[in-house]
Amino acid sequence: MSVATSLIEDQPARVAPTETLYQFEETPLLARQSRQESNARSYPRRIPLALKRARGLYVEDVEGRTFIDCLAGAGTLALGHNHPVVIEAIQQVLSDELPLHTLDLTTPVKDQFVQDLFGLLPPALAAEAKIQFCGPTGTDAVEAALKLVRTATGRSTVLSFQGGYHGMSQGALSLMGSLGPKKPLGALLSSGVQFMPYPYDYRCPFGLGGTQGIKANLNYLENLLNDPEAGVQLPAAVIVEVVQGEGGVIPADLDWLRGLRRITEKAGVALIVDEIQSGFARTGKMFAFEHAGITPDVVVMSKAIGGSLPLAVVIYRDWLDTWLPGAHAGTFRGNQMAMAAGSAVMRYLVEHRVCEHAAAMGERLTEHLRILQRDFPQMGDIRGRGLMLGVELVDPAGARDALGHPPAFARLAPLVQRECLKRGLILELGGRHGAVVRFLPPLVITSAEIDRVAEIFGRALAAATTTL
Repeated sequence: MSVATSLIEDQPARVAPTETLYQFEETPLLARQSRQESNARSYPRRIPLALKRARGLYVEDVEGRTFIDCLAGAGTLALGHNHPVVIEAIQQVLSDELPLHTLDLTTPVKDQFVQDLFGLLPPALAAEAKIQFCGPTGTDAVEAALKLVRTATGRSTVLSFQGGYHGMSQGALSLMGSLGPKKPLGALLSSGVQFMPYPYDYRCPFGLGGTQGIKANLNYLENLLNDPEAGVQLPAAVIVEVVQGEGGVIPADLDWLRGLRRITEKAGVALIVDEIQSGFARTGKMFAFEHAGITPDVVVMSKAIGGSLPLAVVIYRDWLDTWLPGAHAGTFRGNQMAMAAGSAVMRYLVEHRVCEHAAAMGERLTEHLRILQRDFPQMGDIRGRGLMLGVELVDPAGARDALGHPPAFARLAPLVQRECLKRGLILELGGRHGAVVRFLPPLVITSAEIDRVAEIFGRALAAATTTL
């Protein structure tokens, strides 16, 4: 029996006790990390773990404690840690002595990856799709998409959305809604970004909500693109997350998405959909934009596409393919092990109908959360799609907004996160004021594991609210 196998087989006995609370002290590994790593490090500040091994939904730290991982590499691990089909694909590349580094030279592995990916695309997009392999992160793919649309249209302005997150490099950062990472930098290198209100129904920027809020949002956008006195030049593109991730797990209304596609297409503006976190069955469809039945001009992908290894690509319609050779490059755009692992994941998602499973498990977790909401008025909004879910925590005693909703409870969210960790559950926060608890488990999570996650979250929420 392998160590990884024993980790899973021993799991019920190791997490079953409901009263066991982990205590966290700084180990030698964490102490060295604190001394030697950059002050910009983030996750270890909220999740002070030194991990030793992992399998599926579970990770084990150097102290021998086991945790349910509902962060999953910020959505990267579609099949969880060290899934057998991923390990087999990586081992096959190594045993066949295939080249590990090829720049953008083709190989049978790369060709298979492209065919597998194109096979997942909606037919209308696949029929005219081109692909650009980028550096190994999503932010580099966003940079490539910006070059692509600006080159093809001859225009430079890009419309982004409040609450959006598209990466941390200079161009991608200029598209970010959050001001925190941008304040210390002053002027960003990329100019010409105009921010639009996102259809955030719970906190509707127009103070309307529902159908009225969606109509007002679309009218505002259409007016902006057509009013000669709007002060904004016709943009090269609009970039959008169909479900905002870091912005607080906010799903865009599907009628709004269809309206956005209609308006941009009529204006001759490219629509870029960022599927870096929402892609590959995460929302219950292979791509989140499929819920609305639209065809984007550009789709940006990373995270799960490499089967847990670094990989990023841009898929786009061929009318945009006007840039010159070498217009976007990167040394590590030929990661053969990532392509092999990505192909294995794509085949598994289709063969095992993971989209349907993710949708069902998302509904199951949502039902649990709504039951908890009856007892906890601090659970203001439960939202998302598939297994990309969030709970916005609110202060019931605070002043209500125009829609009658209490304010975000920024002080409660980290307490809930900490109480979850003490009980063996890894979750992350996001959204305005960091008040949204996010659920991003591996897509192969079982019904029993969903029930366990909800149980731990409920006990953690109860413990956190009593400490206020």
